[in-house]
Amino acid sequence: MRAERGAGTALTLGLGLGLVALLLLVLPVHAVVVARHAVAAAADAAALAAAEAASGAVPGHPCEVAVLVAEANGASVRSCEVDGLVATVTTGRTILGLDVSERATAGPAGSAPD
Repeated sequence: MRAERGAGTALTLGLGLGLVALLLLVLPVHAVVVARHAVAAAADAAALAAAEAASGAVPGHPCEVAVLVAEANGASVRSCEVDGLVATVTTGRTILGLDVSERATAGPAGSAPD
C-alpha cells in the first residue's frame, strides 16, 4: 500500500499538463479558423459595397468603398477589381504569424465575369 502513496497527485498533475498541452494546440488553430471566417465575411461585405458603388446605388469609388467596409470589419483589402458592375475583392489579415485571405465577387444577377 505504501508504494502507491502519492500516485493520485502524479496522475492529476499528468492529466492537468496534458489538458494544458491540448489547449495550447487547439486554441491557436481555433483563432485562425475564426479569423478566416471574419476575413471571408469582410470580403463578402466589401465586394457587395463595391458593386453597389459601381452601380451608383452608393456614392463613391467602388474600391475606396470596399476599403472602408473591409477595414470596418477588421480586414485589409489586398486587391480590388471592378469589371462593369461586377466587383471582386480580396481581403486579408495576419494572425499568429499566418496570412489569411479570402476573395469574393458581387454584382447583379447574371453578370458574372467570364
